[in-house]
Amino acid sequence: MTPCLFASDLHGRRDRYEKLFAAIAAEAPAAVFLAGDLLPAWFRPREEDAPGFSVGFLAPRFGQLRSALGTRYPRVFLILGNDDCRVEEPGILEGSAAGLWEYVHGRRAAFEGFSVCGYNCVPPTPFRLKDWERYDVSRYVDPGCVSPEEGSHTTPVLEHELRFATIEKDLELLLRDQPMDRAILLLHSPPYDTALDRAGLDGKTVDHTPLDVHVGSIAIRRIIEARQPLLTLHGHIHESARLTGSWSQRIGRTLCLSAAHDGPELALVRFDADDPARAARQLI
Repeated sequence: MTPCLFASDLHGRRDRYEKLFAAIAAEAPAAVFLAGDLLPAWFRPREEDAPGFSVGFLAPRFGQLRSALGTRYPRVFLILGNDDCRVEEPGILEGSAAGLWEYVHGRRAAFEGFSVCGYNCVPPTPFRLKDWERYDVSRYVDPGCVSPEEGSHTTPVLEHELRFATIEKDLELLLRDQPMDRAILLLHSPPYDTALDRAGLDGKTVDHTPLDVHVGSIAIRRIIEARQPLLTLHGHIHESARLTGSWSQRIGRTLCLSAAHDGPELALVRFDADDPARAARQLI
């Protein structure tokens, strides 16, 4: 058995983190997966979060947990999400270098015979922060959304990257020669047209154009269909489980799970990497 915990979209909520830390301390899983949107919202900074949530809160608390658990401390794999400022990435990299967690955006990591691959970016959204947004499979932008070129960034970005980078190209590069039968993909965006990317956009229009209620990534959907990884882990669309009644979906042989949640609780998913079909979700 390879017991794992999975959470996403904690958005800097310390109460949710304390629940997560308590579960890790009690269960000492083999691994913890965090699928992005981990930090306080960039447009609502709080004085106690300065100079950075990753350095001021995450690193000390994970350090305390590592000291308490010793050799039972789990592997912690994490990515960031579209609501996380890239200006915080150096602090995330510092924590990774210190062995508190493993930041796997655009990277691969070996874990108990599995391969973990991570990716932060999502397709264009209506929100202004674009640090972790990319065009999906083309330069098309859904009605009501803001392109990566028009929004705000907390760190400089090359113009060529803004205009021509796509999720599709990034994932092809990341996964090009990677065996998929024991691959775990940690991706902030869910795949398009699934139970995991259903947004509360029913009946809404922009310039008389109805909005698509599915807002996930076409590129991620395509690569799952084509490559069939063992397991994919997602967040991003908080209301999806409430609207669809499901936080999991199969695409061929691939099991896709989401830990996004739009209530006050922590949505904690427990799964055995050797038998992910038996995954269970608990609201704490």
